[in-house]
Amino acid sequence: MPNSSSSSSSTSRSSVAAAVDAVVPSALDDLRRLVAIPSIWADPAHAADTEASAAAVVELASALGPESVQIVRAEGGAPAVVAHWPAPEGQPTVLLYAHHDVQPTGGDENWTSPPFEATERNGRLYGRGAADDKAGVMTHLAVLRAYEGRPPVGVTLFVEGEEESGSPTLPALLREHHELLAADVIVIADAANPAVDVPALTTSLRGLVDVVIEVSMLERPAHSGVFGGPVGDALTALCHSLASLHDAKGEVAVAGLQQNSSDAPDIPEDTFRSDVGMLDGVELLGTGSIPERVWHKPAIAVLGIDAPTVAQASNVLLPRARAMVSMRLAPGEDAVAGREKLAEHLRAHVPWGAHVEITPGGGVAEPFRIDARGGAYDAARRAFSEAFGNAAVDTGIGGSIPFIAEFARTFPGAAVLVTGVGDPASRWHGIDESLDLKMFATGARAEAFLLEELRR
Repeated sequence: MPNSSSSSSSTSRSSVAAAVDAVVPSALDDLRRLVAIPSIWADPAHAADTEASAAAVVELASALGPESVQIVRAEGGAPAVVAHWPAPEGQPTVLLYAHHDVQPTGGDENWTSPPFEATERNGRLYGRGAADDKAGVMTHLAVLRAYEGRPPVGVTLFVEGEEESGSPTLPALLREHHELLAADVIVIADAANPAVDVPALTTSLRGLVDVVIEVSMLERPAHSGVFGGPVGDALTALCHSLASLHDAKGEVAVAGLQQNSSDAPDIPEDTFRSDVGMLDGVELLGTGSIPERVWHKPAIAVLGIDAPTVAQASNVLLPRARAMVSMRLAPGEDAVAGREKLAEHLRAHVPWGAHVEITPGGGVAEPFRIDARGGAYDAARRAFSEAFGNAAVDTGIGGSIPFIAEFARTFPGAAVLVTGVGDPASRWHGIDESLDLKMFATGARAEAFLLEELRR
């Protein structure tokens, strides 16, 4: 028979789960409300919508009786919401982070249903922000709602408004409101799980840098019939340089970049290809397991080229052409040093004496690796494993979330837990973004269990 302590714990878990399940329908209704607000902070035309989104979060948080709730911002930054529920005596404080801004839609006409009208189909909720990251916002609020605004530990809710723009003013915001945001544990609900029934703690993230390369060969356009042959064109020279970025197997060919291994279980190739929407016959690039290639090795993509469109093309040799090249960096790489390695490679592979100018892109996101050992991480693994019914796994993210490193630098004594309620089918940033409704409920239970585990 279980002892009295374990029996009490089981009863507590059962009551917490029931309380969360009871509020999930209302939380999903409020998620639909949030999805209806096109809070695309990156687009100045939607600045007012982002303000409205922050105001909606304030309204939802205020209903749960926080000691304080306010909108804060750094100079020139987006509105962020901070609400605080004080810790009972002797209990730690947990910062619950999510963001309420969203990506552009990529063309409303490409969606199966309107992106800002949350639509349920086959157990999933479709809409921009339904997963990334208004689901994170509502996960936190659902947990607080389940506790009727009296969580077992101190809670600071921090809902940022410019994550999809790279969080440019977050460092200033953390400095200006350091005391307000200080916590023992930071839970960042902005990642994904490997499957709807398998919870994850994200422990590594790739970095991100980009450069613009411009190749010049002529003072002005020249007739391709009169001069073509002995005279080359800038676009072809640029293509030579870009083509050198990968070897025949698709491995990144830039010398000296960090590459790591992983013991994570491999992902079935058919599943991976289906999730990304690869066409039949198109090969995967590189070598190693899929987790190694996505989480622990560099990746390079050409994001755009400035040159005439096919419709605008004429029989001239182009005097200049340029491209933006983006590179993901493996954990352990120095981002600025990695960017210079990329620039040197591109310079070295521009042919025919063409002139080349390389300009750093708009920002630097350092790769990051979390040392996920210690009491808070053990508590998270127990809570999430119990809620999902499957053991929590440590995963990586191929993308970059630069603010996580910023939190770790600003609050070095806090444990940073990166969680989320997305899954491979969520299509973050893509067309028909969606949230698995069952996983949303399970994720809310897991976070509530985590607060119970963190109760001292």
